[in-house]
Amino acid sequence: MSAVVVIGTQWGDEGKGKIVDYLAEKADVVVRYQGGNNAGHTVVVNGKEFKLHLLPSGILYKEKICIVGNGVVIDPEVLLKEINGMKEKGIDTSGLKISNRAHVIMPYHRLLDAVEEEYRGDFKLGTTKRGIGPCYMDKNAREGIRVVDLMDEEDFCAKLERNLEAKNHLLKAVYGVEGFDYEAVKKEYLEYANQLRPYVADTATVLNDAISSGQKVLFEGAQATLLDLDHGTYPYVTSSHPIAGGACIGAGIGPTKISKVIGVVKAYTTRVGEGPFPTELKDATGDHIRERGHEYGTTTGRPRRCGWLDAAVVRYAGIISGIDYMAITRLDILDELPVLKLCTGYKYQGQLLKEFPASLKVLAKVEPVYEELPGWQTSTSGVRRYEDLPLNARRYIERLSEVAGIKIGIVSVGPGREQTMILHEMF
Repeated sequence: MSAVVVIGTQWGDEGKGKIVDYLAEKADVVVRYQGGNNAGHTVVVNGKEFKLHLLPSGILYKEKICIVGNGVVIDPEVLLKEINGMKEKGIDTSGLKISNRAHVIMPYHRLLDAVEEEYRGDFKLGTTKRGIGPCYMDKNAREGIRVVDLMDEEDFCAKLERNLEAKNHLLKAVYGVEGFDYEAVKKEYLEYANQLRPYVADTATVLNDAISSGQKVLFEGAQATLLDLDHGTYPYVTSSHPIAGGACIGAGIGPTKISKVIGVVKAYTTRVGEGPFPTELKDATGDHIRERGHEYGTTTGRPRRCGWLDAAVVRYAGIISGIDYMAITRLDILDELPVLKLCTGYKYQGQLLKEFPASLKVLAKVEPVYEELPGWQTSTSGVRRYEDLPLNARRYIERLSEVAGIKIGIVSVGPGREQTMILHEMF
């Protein structure tokens, strides 16, 4: 049995897609277990760039089973565009399986996401307005429409009619906007149902059968630890559980079936949207990292906030998810900097904190404790063996490992599959 979970250790955008794509070569099954099309992975294969939002990164390999799990919320229009886009590029999607228990994003979810964010004013969350939060809200309120409902015209129509009556009233009475026409939405979504039907399955059964038969399974989360609904910087979080434990609920497996957890760490820190960011750089260095790293959202195009690598965040992620190995990405983006800073902890009111603060009021006022390390100021993008990295680059990575208390498993120096150094085999 070999089941590996890949998670993000920061605020997302760590390069999980590249790591999952690399590891997927040895996997038999690749599973996306939470989130929606508010997330985006960019994978580069033979110089060709693929932008993924709902499809598991393993879709780029032939003869892999790729599962969209029950914990994912699915916008059928977006998913079908992705599937058709892959077909146009010659990618085989026949191994795709979509959970019949996954929830469906409806047009009213997207509109509610937008008007509610606008209504928050100065307290906006920085949502992508893709309808993810409202869909999860309906799921938890037991008012959601699942894929299994979408496949049954009678059930779908009854639930759609009931939900539209309530949502249209809410949109008009509270936000002063018009709602949706039942017949138009019904027609649109029943057509989606016909196109998605060949992919729909009881994916928990498929997955557990695969694990029981000894196949290698790779789980990928969207977003990252500090965007986890419970353990992240609430309320500036997503509406699901990107941590390793989320794989159990979002895919339908028991925790004893997970054999290894890999935490993806970007060699610096970025954040999209609102909320405290202790190591943020609002200067020329931050601008340099953003431009050199092309730090703009895959899904939204928004510029990402950039800062020094926060090892306190990585350490916290390691504790929450039981991370076995780090996969360090984008090391090459730091190649030109003469000096680097590594945040090893926080001080608050003169005292060194022993834990990551739950209070955003505290997090907004902490003083990062930095260690300065010399840069290497030479290109690493062509390096293929860890021992061939510049000495200062290795010292930087190894100091992060010491502070975070997590072993180094993978180091990446570029977007290509070949720009990946494996220090420990994961399967």
